[in-house]
Amino acid sequence: MKRLLLVLLLSSSAALAQPAPQMNTFDPATARREHELALQLRCLVCQNQTIADSNAPLAADLRNRVREQIAAGKTDREIIDYMTARYGDFVLYRPPFKATTALLWLGPLLLLVAGAVIALRVVRSRRAAQAPLTAAEHESAQRLLGGETTER
Repeated sequence: MKRLLLVLLLSSSAALAQPAPQMNTFDPATARREHELALQLRCLVCQNQTIADSNAPLAADLRNRVREQIAAGKTDREIIDYMTARYGDFVLYRPPFKATTALLWLGPLLLLVAGAVIALRVVRSRRAAQAPLTAAEHESAQRLLGGETTER
C-alpha cells in the first residue's frame, strides 16, 4: 500500500512539473524576436510579469502562440494585434493611451493630486488650531468655560 502511494505521488508530481518551453535555438534572430515579443505581452495570470518572465501555464501557452505565429510568417504588429484582439489591451505590458485605458494611465497622477490636497488641508487645519486667540475669542472662551474675564 505504501509503495502504491509512493508511485502515485511520484507520478502525479512528475506530471505537474512542466519544463519551460524552449525558444527556437536554431535561429538566434528568431529566438531574439520571440523574446522581444514576449517582453511586450503581460501574463494574464501573474499580471505584473511579462510572459517571458512568468512560469504560469497560460504564459507558456502564450509563448507557444507567439512561436507558432512567427513560424507562420506573421509580423510583430500582426502578432500583437492578434493577442490584443483575443485578450484585450490588458495583455499589452504597455497599453496604449485611449478612453478605455485613461484611468490606468492617469490613476497614479489623480491619487498623487488627491494626497496633496488632503495633506494641504490637514496642515492648514493644524495651523488654524495652533493660532493664538484674539482678545474677543479669549473672552468668549472664558465665558463658555464659566470663568471670569479679566479686564484691565
